[in-house]
Amino acid sequence: MTRVLGIDPGLRCLGWGVIEQEGSRLRHVANGQILSGVGTLAARLSSLHMQLTAIFAEFRPDEAAIEKTFVNRDGAGTLKLGQARGVAILVPAQAGIEVGEYSPNSVKKCVVGVGHADKRQVDHMVRMQLPGAEPAGPDAADALAIAMCHAFHLQGLRARARA
Repeated sequence: MTRVLGIDPGLRCLGWGVIEQEGSRLRHVANGQILSGVGTLAARLSSLHMQLTAIFAEFRPDEAAIEKTFVNRDGAGTLKLGQARGVAILVPAQAGIEVGEYSPNSVKKCVVGVGHADKRQVDHMVRMQLPGAEPAGPDAADALAIAMCHAFHLQGLRARARA
């Protein structure tokens, strides 16, 4: 059994989701959203780090995955997202776990079957494929989808290794 932590990075709200994979079966463990609060950028990044470290310590994932950052017209916003993403990559790295990285379209195609699915479709498919999952919000649903995408990727790697 493998426990996977998915992370949807964000400075204001970072989504997280934990699933377990046993063979081709996936099971929801937990999910939520981390709010960085107010204050300086340094204080908000520190808050993200402390909260994600606590989640990591509680759920002890074997694997981690994060959504790749896309560049938009707002350069300052993209830079801040990149800094939050750096914090999100740092936490598993501190535990010696490599982090899988997936583009938003790859995650959507993997979970929904369409690379340009909207958030409602992602939420719906997460609930369908993880019975009992109640995502804490859109960022948590995205994080669960990222974890599922990574689990499917790992399953493919294991199958190729056996062949």
